[in-house]
Amino acid sequence: MHKIVKIILVVLGVVGAILWFQLPSSDVPASEAINNGSMSFMFNITFALLGIAIVATVLFGLKNLITSKGGLKKAAFVVVGLLIVVAISYAMASGTDVNLDEMARLGVPTTEDTVKMIGTGLNVFFLLTIIAVAAMLYSGAKKMISK
Repeated sequence: MHKIVKIILVVLGVVGAILWFQLPSSDVPASEAINNGSMSFMFNITFALLGIAIVATVLFGLKNLITSKGGLKKAAFVVVGLLIVVAISYAMASGTDVNLDEMARLGVPTTEDTVKMIGTGLNVFFLLTIIAVAAMLYSGAKKMISK
């Protein structure tokens, strides 16, 4: 599987390099250049490469997760930890942080649930940032103390 992915990526890379030389010159107006077949095909290649990268990452990640000893247990702890962070963030979000009438007057129809979800997302970001910084500080302090 890994060799097949590499071969496909090399073929797509060669096709992309050939198309690079067929792109319109810089003096062609943008309205005409955007309709160029080579450019459209290069965008399709980009999407294909992105899709291949995503599929390969997920498949090989799952393979390593299943085959490594204790991998599923560690993954379960991480998922449960993330769910706990999301639950805490949801409980911290109020949903009344924004004047809904003012938002509607400005042409942005917003509900209290939407504001609560946005607050939850921000709280998750802040909590994960705090956890990451604390983990780095703990790791650094542990290395300093152990020497």
